[in-house]
Amino acid sequence: MKNKICLASNNGHKIEELKELLGDSFEITSLSDIGCTEDIAETADSMAGNSLLKAQYVYSNYGIDCIADDSGLEVDALNGEPGVYSARYAGEHGNHKKNIEKLLKNLEGKQNRQARFRTVVTLIQDGAVEMFEGIVEGKIIENEIGDNGFGYDPIFVPDGFEKTFAQMTMEQKIPISHRGRAVQKLIEFLKAKK
Repeated sequence: MKNKICLASNNGHKIEELKELLGDSFEITSLSDIGCTEDIAETADSMAGNSLLKAQYVYSNYGIDCIADDSGLEVDALNGEPGVYSARYAGEHGNHKKNIEKLLKNLEGKQNRQARFRTVVTLIQDGAVEMFEGIVEGKIIENEIGDNGFGYDPIFVPDGFEKTFAQMTMEQKIPISHRGRAVQKLIEFLKAKK
């Protein structure tokens, strides 16, 4: 019997990516699958805090084991911005186009294009909380390239690669992505528990 676990998200891209990463060991449900229509407030001042808030909300209100994550892009020349505000950098939540435009505008004239994607994944299983972090270093390019992925993927080239995340297939991106690295730690933890 598979463990049932809820991904605290209704973001189709994120759910698809996490399902791919977790494979067949879990029966994955989304927030809408468990009847959660609320927009869970991300009011913490860190990715770890937001990840924990979402997982606790689902576990407390629906009594189901849960995986939640929060991710962000940290750009060195912008003192770590957009960071925890990555999804709403330009104001409106999840407007990728406007977020990218604002980021590129803020980087105009700056030589240092170093950046990293960071993900913190929180697992609440039988009431116990575990957290896993994944980081991928890279740089921000000047123009969007590629149609895959979401968020800042079209302007982020991971170190050691020539392509943006948005030019990669899911199979190419997952093993090297921040989310992939955090989820890999989660999978190793879960396998060790069995």
